[in-house]
Amino acid sequence: MTTTAITNIASLVTNDPSLGDDSPLGLITDAAVVIEGDRVVWTGESSKAPATDSAVDASGRAVIPGFVDSHSHLIFAGDRTQEFNARMSGRPYTAGGIRTTVAATRAATDDELSANVVRYLTEALRQGTTTFETKSGYGLTVEDEARALRIAARHTDEVTYLGAHVVSPDYADDPAGYVDLVTGPMLDACAPYARWVDVFCEKGAFDGDQARAILTAGMAKGLHPRVHANQLNYGPGVQLAVELDAASADHCTHLTDADVDALAQGNTVATLLPGAEFSTRADWPDARRILDAGATVALSTDCNPGSSFTSSMPFCIALAVRDMGMTPDEALWSATAGGAAALRRTDIGRIAPGARADLVLLDAPSHVHLAYRPGVPLVQAVWQRGERTL
Repeated sequence: MTTTAITNIASLVTNDPSLGDDSPLGLITDAAVVIEGDRVVWTGESSKAPATDSAVDASGRAVIPGFVDSHSHLIFAGDRTQEFNARMSGRPYTAGGIRTTVAATRAATDDELSANVVRYLTEALRQGTTTFETKSGYGLTVEDEARALRIAARHTDEVTYLGAHVVSPDYADDPAGYVDLVTGPMLDACAPYARWVDVFCEKGAFDGDQARAILTAGMAKGLHPRVHANQLNYGPGVQLAVELDAASADHCTHLTDADVDALAQGNTVATLLPGAEFSTRADWPDARRILDAGATVALSTDCNPGSSFTSSMPFCIALAVRDMGMTPDEALWSATAGGAAALRRTDIGRIAPGARADLVLLDAPSHVHLAYRPGVPLVQAVWQRGERTL
């Protein structure tokens, strides 16, 4: 395998304190990185870089780990422009929300759904995202949920079964029957394509007992749990996630002190999704409160056509710094190493020997510019699994 060095890096974020300045970001100044195949094999000061087959001059720019987007909904068709326009114009809108996307997704062909995924993945890659998770949840039939996961599995290993997004309109008068479907025939059809099982534990979706039944059924099939928790109201989602050792509790907008304590004492990552609050004008999650308690925080896009139609992790970093009480260092860590923790991965989200060679070269001397210059396309180059893709 050939080796490549990226040299003359003004600021290298390793996310490994032992490699750099002992901070969580493990910063190295005037740095270099060596890639061999799809792995990082060396990091350190640029003047000490070993000989390699080729080299790239970073010209005094910053290098960060590729973003890890640990929460997205990319298997869908159509959009909800009218709904967004009405919401932003202060008018009530009752077009059906998720059910509108369900109808469009069911009507789409496999090729149309796959092309849509590729479109948004390409868009995200241009903005530095090298790992992503995505979910089903816009089919809500056995056949449509299974095909969504089958399509998703062609593009990522981080595939989540979310048959429990909302109760299918086909079961509007029989929610218990839909839970039986989600935990029975639908789970059987979907489990072979998924790593994770998820549930929207929220008033209007699934209550705590239903969520527990759905998650434990998925776990019995070998899927690992994660939970849409406490987005719209206070509820049992976070506590259930920690109890079941879910990898992540996602949204975490409305938290009691007991919820925060549970996150701090457990292994469940609090995944915050500021794009949703931005797009719905909802209250912001209090990231400062969660971090100060000692819990692990991830940032993700929640890219979906209804409540957070963005694929931009830099945008979410800027929102987290501006409106959620995070420092630029914390936001970057949460968008990289935090996302990896939410997927229970150690091979991504960092730039260290043995890690996957997912790197982003910024057209800026520091990662702080991601929040300092919001909306500016700062991604100069991307390496994904050691291959330069941009």
